[in-house]
Amino acid sequence: MVHHVNRFEKKSVLVTGGGGPMGGAIARRLAGEGANLMLTDISGRRLEEFAQRLRDEFPSIQIATHRANVTVQEEVDGLLQATRSVFPAIDVLINVVGGVKGGLAVSLENMTDERWSETFSLNLSGTWRLVRGIAPGMRDRKYGRIVNFSSMSYAGDPELPEYAAAKAAVTALTRSMAYEFAPHVTANCIAPGPIETTVMDRVDPKWIEMHLSRTPLKRLGKAEDVAAAVAFLASDDASYITGSILPVAGGIWPAL
Repeated sequence: MVHHVNRFEKKSVLVTGGGGPMGGAIARRLAGEGANLMLTDISGRRLEEFAQRLRDEFPSIQIATHRANVTVQEEVDGLLQATRSVFPAIDVLINVVGGVKGGLAVSLENMTDERWSETFSLNLSGTWRLVRGIAPGMRDRKYGRIVNFSSMSYAGDPELPEYAAAKAAVTALTRSMAYEFAPHVTANCIAPGPIETTVMDRVDPKWIEMHLSRTPLKRLGKAEDVAAAVAFLASDDASYITGSILPVAGGIWPAL
């Protein structure tokens, strides 16, 4: 896909989960609009392979990488240090990392303490750690864009109650950030519906059929659909938008 605008020329962007399908699609979209990138991912091999493909595709932009687990503060500290050594400042922070470890459906009744804590750590704490490390510098320089990842599950999910609770927390935290770092830094949230990535290989086809029957646009989303929404919220086209939740879900609205 060719983009004829360079909304991110001379901007430095940090993307977490940058080696995965969602983070990768976002990185490619922003690279296509001129962004210099710092990509991080929990898998160093996946990260380097993707970054090299991106460098081949976009030779004129700077693409740096640093392997880190954003749920571990020491590794976040290392990421921030590596980022500062490459880019004097980060203009845009995109917190993609999230998800659920283990099976896709566990009731509250059968939830283990470990799964509950892991889900909150993965979806909420990593986002908070990155914002704590980067947003104050944005505020000092009087420019910044933060895009966090929620999910349409934030309104409640009978199959993934812990994930729903963590994503609801991300939306609330995003609104708090919008207030704390205003007026020169915006903080917004993407709330995807089911997106056609490798995760869908683990999903019961009947569940997908049920979902599509409730979706006005009658298809699963693509990672590129999400990337386009992220690019908008991260750009100056969205300079008067903060504290917002943007559904990227084919028109579906959550209902229990």
